[in-house]
Amino acid sequence: MTLKHQKIEQIFLEEEMKSSYLDYSMSVITNRALPDVRDGMKPSNRRIMVAMHELNLSPGRPHRKCAKIAGDTSGNYHPHGEQVIYPTLVRMAQDFNMRYPLVDGQGNFGSVDGDGAAAMRYTEARMTPIAMEMLADLEKETVNYMPNYDSTRKEPIVLPGRFPNLICNGTTGIAVGMATSIPPHNLTEVANAIMSVIDNPETDNEQIMDHITGPDFPTGGIIYGRQGIREAYRTGRGRITVRARALSEKQKTGKERIIITEIPYQVNKSTLLIRIADLVRDKKLIGISDLRDESDRDGMRIVIELKRDAQPEIVLNQLYKHTNLQTTFSIINLALDKGVPKTLSIKKLIELYIDHRHEIVVRRTEHDLRKAEARAHILEGYKIALDNIDAVIELIKKSKSVPDAREGLMKKFKLSEIQATAILEMRLQKLTGLERQKIEQEYLETIKRIEEYKSILASKARRMSIIRGEVEELLKKYGDDRRTEIIDQTEDFTLEDLIADEEMVITITRAGYIKSLSESAYRRQNRGGKGVIGMETKEEDFAEHVFTATSHQYILFFSSTGRCYWLKVHGIPRGGRLAKGRPVVNLLNLEADERITTFTRVREFKPDEFIVMATRKGTIKKTSLMAFSNPRKVGINAISLAEGDELIRCTLTDGTNDILLGTRNGQAIRFPEEKVRGMGRTAAGVKGIKLAKDDYVIDMVVIKRQSAILSITENGYGKRTDITDYRITNRGGKGIINIRCSERNGKVVAIREVLEDDEMIMMTERGIANRMAVSNIRVIGRSTQGVRLIALKGKDLLTDVAIVYGSRKKLVENGNGDDTAPDANGQDDAEQEELDM
Repeated sequence: MTLKHQKIEQIFLEEEMKSSYLDYSMSVITNRALPDVRDGMKPSNRRIMVAMHELNLSPGRPHRKCAKIAGDTSGNYHPHGEQVIYPTLVRMAQDFNMRYPLVDGQGNFGSVDGDGAAAMRYTEARMTPIAMEMLADLEKETVNYMPNYDSTRKEPIVLPGRFPNLICNGTTGIAVGMATSIPPHNLTEVANAIMSVIDNPETDNEQIMDHITGPDFPTGGIIYGRQGIREAYRTGRGRITVRARALSEKQKTGKERIIITEIPYQVNKSTLLIRIADLVRDKKLIGISDLRDESDRDGMRIVIELKRDAQPEIVLNQLYKHTNLQTTFSIINLALDKGVPKTLSIKKLIELYIDHRHEIVVRRTEHDLRKAEARAHILEGYKIALDNIDAVIELIKKSKSVPDAREGLMKKFKLSEIQATAILEMRLQKLTGLERQKIEQEYLETIKRIEEYKSILASKARRMSIIRGEVEELLKKYGDDRRTEIIDQTEDFTLEDLIADEEMVITITRAGYIKSLSESAYRRQNRGGKGVIGMETKEEDFAEHVFTATSHQYILFFSSTGRCYWLKVHGIPRGGRLAKGRPVVNLLNLEADERITTFTRVREFKPDEFIVMATRKGTIKKTSLMAFSNPRKVGINAISLAEGDELIRCTLTDGTNDILLGTRNGQAIRFPEEKVRGMGRTAAGVKGIKLAKDDYVIDMVVIKRQSAILSITENGYGKRTDITDYRITNRGGKGIINIRCSERNGKVVAIREVLEDDEMIMMTERGIANRMAVSNIRVIGRSTQGVRLIALKGKDLLTDVAIVYGSRKKLVENGNGDDTAPDANGQDDAEQEELDM
């Protein structure tokens, strides 16, 4: 073959590559990956629907083999092979992928575990009622058609789409250089939003969000925060955080377990379980003892068994962090508008749906009008024939052929060819009186319909009202409740957001071990009980401090050197009653010779609150709480201490209370807080009480209400004394007797302010804890020794007490004790001892 007569065109490779790639890109964008904004369907989905419509697979009809459906779709419209079409068909039937499935599948269509569907020769399908809404009025020339791939038949360019499929079912797709990711929504909310825009076209995105609160995924879950939703609805792009729905259950054994009933959209449950198991095996997740999938046809149920000392909130937080129990869904509202890919706001999506439906209503009405006018024309011919029935019959009898008869009718009665043909085809039964009446009635009704259709075409308001009515009908037929909950949260979640704000008992030993334990772990006992083991300690160690705080509170730790450290209660390791805890130096950057001597609880830092500090040698100091709001890891100076002195107590106040200082030998002094002026962090303070040579301050109470002072001694004795028994004096005095200390009851270890409905937890050097109601301790005078509260064994001594507050509001203060006072009823020690028996 010679090239002599052939024309060779030179083309630069770059230009050819550019042209070919653009052609490929546009083909993928317009014919494969992106949906049409009008019906929300990609070509493959639309062609499957058309093929099922031609097979008459409506909801009331029997299911047909998916192999037949895929074969017809491939052979007639989508020549990419059945193996490409079948997965699309399967997805349209999966209720965990489609918020409102368009295909009613029969057989194995896969699962949320990632199981694949059975082969198409085994499964069957038909359309759902909502799919029929997508095809409604297709036969009324409401949409344009185009030739199929081989020009042997025509296919619709778009479906009438009465159901707002794009918004309600969403879609995902990756094209060339762009992608779409439209989340599903709730039909009830979408329908209300559409009706709102129809009623008021000036409705903006914020007003639409009053109706559409956010995506509604078929698998449920919880959306955290509205900012991403608001951004996506305004601009067409946004990111939302979706979490699984989980709850904790307490078993009879006392252990907790986490139950997961919903997972984020498009998360594979089987892969999720494998991921959790791997994390547990690699010890990245601690506290999990067992993992089971108890899901069945009634719903999803993933059971995560926890170890006895595990906190469900912390475990759940770790699961959110390391697994797909929390995912981010990227919203990209990209769709084809008149063949052009556009990123659309929520209002624009609704407006384009309404525009499409408006065009459908116009074309449908025009079609119905043409049909009605054609029928009226024929009925007019019937009426002329019936009015001249004898002449018509005579003319027909004399005609040699049908064309002659038609021609004769047209000339004599001035009928059209269509009318004449209809008369010739009319049955003789139409000549009866009843049939003539029916024709008259049908003609009048047809004329009314014609007027109705014309009025619709003449009024846009009527057309919009029709669209609104159709949307309202969809709402009544298919509207349902939301599955996905939306929680108003705009910030990133911290560990605290997942931890219950429960009352905790914090214990610190002399050797510096710390632990937290729910206050419910300590059962209440009567006065004089032996208690239970509160913690295991080394032989040379003992429990020095015990106090209560809620999980969300801050603890300001103050050391023996006058420095302040900051820690959240939920950051303190939890341990069982027998656990000794963890070294506090692992949590706080303490110096080698430094130990924690006092602490105070703070929920939030306020400028009108103060920290009042007391030292062993009787110094008192008041500093604004805001001075401690930003402590460093290495701590900050809280007070300048004299040589040999140490900080023994800190308490949160509002600057208007009375202060009570109690000493080791049983003295106490009460004076107004106003007597102590506010000072900076590095100040040394002023004198609070004048001490005897062998005495020192053991505790401090800030009096905040009409209460009683509870005084506890080292030998397990204690008493309550009414606060009014302590007269108010100036600071710096020697004070008055708070409790009489003797060899029998020992020295004072703690004083507390209490009310009748409070409870207390006492802790001994050997780690024995005893919980009892404050009401079991009688209110007696100051100058008494108290009654036995706990029976100590051997040389064990009481070291501290924590108050568990009753129904009154929890105090944001340090958990420290108060002095005791004389017997209010004038009873002596012998009488009190007898009461103790």
